[in-house]
Amino acid sequence: MSHSSFRDVSVYGSSIIPFGKFPQLSLSSLARPAVVEALKDSGVERQNIQALYCGSAMSGMMSGQRIARDCGLSGIPIVNAENACSSSATAFREAWIAVASGMIDYALVIGVEKLSSLGGGTIPLDKEDIEVSNGMIMPGLYAMRAQRYLHDYGHTVTDLAKVTVKSRNHGALNPGAQFRTTTTVEEVLASRKVADPITLLQCCPTGDGAAAVVIGPSDIANRHVTKPVKVIGSHLASGKYMSGFRELKVPEITVRCVTELYEEIGLGPEDLDVLECHDAFSIAELLYYEALGLCKPGDGVKLINDGTTSLGGKIVVNPSGGMLSKGHPVGASGVAQIVEIVRQLQGRSGKRQVENAKIGLTHVTGGGTAGFDHGACCIHVFGV
Repeated sequence: MSHSSFRDVSVYGSSIIPFGKFPQLSLSSLARPAVVEALKDSGVERQNIQALYCGSAMSGMMSGQRIARDCGLSGIPIVNAENACSSSATAFREAWIAVASGMIDYALVIGVEKLSSLGGGTIPLDKEDIEVSNGMIMPGLYAMRAQRYLHDYGHTVTDLAKVTVKSRNHGALNPGAQFRTTTTVEEVLASRKVADPITLLQCCPTGDGAAAVVIGPSDIANRHVTKPVKVIGSHLASGKYMSGFRELKVPEITVRCVTELYEEIGLGPEDLDVLECHDAFSIAELLYYEALGLCKPGDGVKLINDGTTSLGGKIVVNPSGGMLSKGHPVGASGVAQIVEIVRQLQGRSGKRQVENAKIGLTHVTGGGTAGFDHGACCIHVFGV
């Protein structure tokens, strides 16, 4: 899809609630504060919102309508997007297409999830899937990726643990993060083993959360807000089925998705100042450094060790604390990443602010399904 045929779109307003476990709250109760604050932040009156896009993976039917009912937004077109962990990033892309095409001017995008209602444990996968029926769960898949990565490149479990340490250092500066305490390599490695070599502190927590943004045409954004953030590019890819052997160190869908997006918008990894990537497990962040073009294969550990991706480094990754510390309420994560990057580019991120951030990227994948690296990957680039 050519971006050049569209009009420019900007994010006007954004909001996110602190992530955690809130079993006493309904889905709409989780989302409502984020919706109200995003509208206020955008300068767009509620009655001017022309469509609502809601991303949620495991919240049942008509999540958008349930939220709209309680926010005084019913009656407008509502689109509910389910695309595993990429659900709300996909919802954002659909809203962007609608505004960029000129179909509408103002859209509200919500990402929301209430995983506490599932009772804990790993995210349930489709039991009819051949790999799932034979015991595949997401920690097991990422453990296999970690084993292969460490074996082939000669890295150690200490290198994996350092990803969590960086994440917790960033999360400690984020008042909305699910985990806001720092940790050490020793503590990470001493935590309960989940799937060798991954320990508990190298897994993202489950929880509840919501985030929302309001988008509209760039050419009238200054009527509403003083510092809108432009959507430079948006790309969605689905997995390619591959029977038999899969190269576990190379997330094919992410490589393909980001390569196509870089080519479309005329930018590359060297242009990025800050990004949020899908660090559901410690090994994932290292794999995505390489897949997104931040370094050569096998060199992800160097970026952790030399501080390149930490606050104060050349390209800051997951300043929010990422999924490992901020939390990963599946369907909410895509928009949550967007809120973080938008606010970084606006200079509104407090103690975790990335200095002089001008261009940022969000990356989220989704789905554990036999024969696919992942089912979906959605990447956005933003700029000021």
